[in-house]
Amino acid sequence: MTEENITASVSVRNLVEFILRSGDIDNTKAHTDTDAMQEGARIHRKIQKSMPAGYKAEVPLKTVVVLEKEDKSCVLDLTIEGRADGIYTLNQELTIDEIKSTYLSLEHITEPVPVHEAQAKCYACIYGTDEGLENVGVQMTYCNLESEEIKRFNKSFTLKELREWFDGVVKEYAKWLFWESDWKKKRNETIKNLKFPFPYRPGQRELVGNVYKTIARGRKLFIEAPTGVGKTISTVFPAVWSIGEGKASKIFYLTAKTIARTVAEDTFALLGKDGLKFRYVTLTAKEKICILDKPECNPGACPRAKGHEDRVNACVFDLLTHEEEINRDLILQYAEKHCVCPFEMSLDVSLWTDAIVCDYNYAFDPEASLKRFFAEDKKNDYIFLIDEAHNLLERARDMYSAELLKEKFLSVKKLVAPLSKKLEKQLDACNKSALSFKRECDDFTVWENVDDLYNILLRACSAFEDFLDNYPGGFEGRDEVLDLFFDMRRFAKVYEGIDDSYRIYTDYTEKGFFRIKLLCMEPASILKKITDNTRSTVMFSATLLPMNYYKEQLGGNEDDYAIYAPSPFSSEKRLVMIGRDVSTRYSRRTKEEYSKVADYIEAFVKAKKGNYMVFFSSYKMMEDVLAASDSLQEWCAENEDCKEDIKKKEKKDEKEDSFINEIIDQNNKSGFSNRQNDIRVIVQRRDMTETEKEAFLDMFTENPDSTLVGFTVMGGAFSEGIDLTGDRLTGAVIVGCGLPMVGNEKELFKYYFDERCGAGFEYAYLYPGMNKVMQSAGRVIRTVEDVGAILLLDDRFCNPKYTELFPREWFPYVTVNVNTMKDRLKEFYEHFL
Repeated sequence: MTEENITASVSVRNLVEFILRSGDIDNTKAHTDTDAMQEGARIHRKIQKSMPAGYKAEVPLKTVVVLEKEDKSCVLDLTIEGRADGIYTLNQELTIDEIKSTYLSLEHITEPVPVHEAQAKCYACIYGTDEGLENVGVQMTYCNLESEEIKRFNKSFTLKELREWFDGVVKEYAKWLFWESDWKKKRNETIKNLKFPFPYRPGQRELVGNVYKTIARGRKLFIEAPTGVGKTISTVFPAVWSIGEGKASKIFYLTAKTIARTVAEDTFALLGKDGLKFRYVTLTAKEKICILDKPECNPGACPRAKGHEDRVNACVFDLLTHEEEINRDLILQYAEKHCVCPFEMSLDVSLWTDAIVCDYNYAFDPEASLKRFFAEDKKNDYIFLIDEAHNLLERARDMYSAELLKEKFLSVKKLVAPLSKKLEKQLDACNKSALSFKRECDDFTVWENVDDLYNILLRACSAFEDFLDNYPGGFEGRDEVLDLFFDMRRFAKVYEGIDDSYRIYTDYTEKGFFRIKLLCMEPASILKKITDNTRSTVMFSATLLPMNYYKEQLGGNEDDYAIYAPSPFSSEKRLVMIGRDVSTRYSRRTKEEYSKVADYIEAFVKAKKGNYMVFFSSYKMMEDVLAASDSLQEWCAENEDCKEDIKKKEKKDEKEDSFINEIIDQNNKSGFSNRQNDIRVIVQRRDMTETEKEAFLDMFTENPDSTLVGFTVMGGAFSEGIDLTGDRLTGAVIVGCGLPMVGNEKELFKYYFDERCGAGFEYAYLYPGMNKVMQSAGRVIRTVEDVGAILLLDDRFCNPKYTELFPREWFPYVTVNVNTMKDRLKEFYEHFL
């Protein structure tokens, strides 16, 4: 057997924290080790400078350990390195000093934390071996970050003791590396034989090649990829090839919606059927995978939190060595077997997978990003595949913004008053600071800074931390108290990093609460910093227009690539029409104008029996159009028949039946719903659950025996990320240009971008609105067999400012009135009957 040599490296800290992890999951702690690390650098330097002469600070140490696999098929050269905080002679013994800063009161630290001491012992073993010492001392120095009080623990070890212990730790770590080496060898062999699973569509081979070249060159790529291009397989396939060639170590497939994650999973599964061995894990939100009704991550509330860290490595290794495919059911199964948290376990599993399918948050949100991958600000060899990338802009703005409500200070102050006078006093100070802003804000005010509030928040956060340390268990209003604490801490962290791309304002919410907000106007610099640290980032969407706008706003560099993938669908199968004599401008929103809109809708859906969706700019507009039309109101006749027809198409569980009854009842009250002349109407509600959304979509069936019309809202649940192929959707009506409602915040964006680039209206209103229009219209043609019509109702769509944003596949389009539209539809449908 030929012996294989592999090399690997690991830091001392990562080694001991992985192999020797222990303890509970506990969300009752106000501070984390990460918080202390970030705040502790100054304290470390101060302690090091205070030490006696001869004290050497920040000493780099390294060793290379050679281990052979049990079957002698593989030899591992493992480099282990780190930096000792200090080395000096204490009581005539060479001593390794390991300094740890903490927020805990030192009276609670009665012995060294095992994993901290293990780090020092590693340094002692490496240094003692290099210097030929017989004994080495280990000193653990703990310093409270607030009081700067110091507490030390000292132990002495023989080099033999350290060597035996160290060898055991390294041997345990090596088994993971040997497993990983075997897996990668098997994986890479299957990648060599991997073929593209479909015949290439027009332009698809070039797209696959461009993605591969982008990864190989370590660049970014922005792709406008119309529906049907096969953008998921066209990005995943070359990324997998790149992994096999050693150009990258891991793929992050990042999405905004659950349906997109399902498509990614299906794509990896499809390649698996062709022989690919490639491990991927989908990260499910904690709330959705938790074994409790509501996540309570502490030993007092969850039986799996107690000792989770002691058991989770065995759980993960068990899964990896017995299963090749990893899915949610297996995560739950192994988590139950080993009594660990399935969410935290899935995060640990992700360390050993080739791909991670997850929400944007896990890569970009400072509160939720995966610290095990992104904690250090350094270049890595990951590939980011960002699906529906147009969604990332607004999501990122939310991630990097923060707000506080004055009223929360008062309500939480009342809750903590019986428990902590100190915290009560600090929250009172926060409230008074917010009140000073409120007195100068009648409606909406922009501020240069909130420095005074920030300083008060820091003191309040410190009091909060002491309070939570003293009351780790339950108390009345705990969730509300924690919510405010996290809001305050987030606000302070965001404020520490604000620059010219932020605006600070105060206003009043719809409920009348006074709000102080740090608004991220453009997140480009933050996104750029994150994506620049990847091997390569590929952003793709069916609506990434205008390309330069998204490239700029999503952190692209001038030399990054941008391509427009051609649509594989025949333009003859898509009819795009603009109603030129109707408008949804605010000045023309009258009953007469809404009646004209309704006339268009009625004629459009009567042209051919089928399923239709009508997308409105807002719920208010949808309601006004329905209420203004006698014809649409006449469709509200046979309620009981409609209810029975809907029920036939649903599963018969009680929850869905309740939803169907509620839709009918609500529509009846509004005078909107039902059926006449074989036409039925269903209306999207503001507060639909996932089950209700599925029931709504299930109404759109193949080969319908009557016409179904769904009234929905642009930018909502049904305007993107859904596939109604074939006869499940015959056509779509887009009512209005999707422009966001004029408001203080939108006007702030307008003024900001007018000042920055002279395109305030475009950046604040036009581009976001037209993106929603394109997404909604994109529901119609999903496969090469689909035939469908799109009607755009607003004369502004005839304006060059709007038409120049149309995707290429919308050309040629035609302008119509109600009568000429009927003729066009008749001619179009007859051609395909």
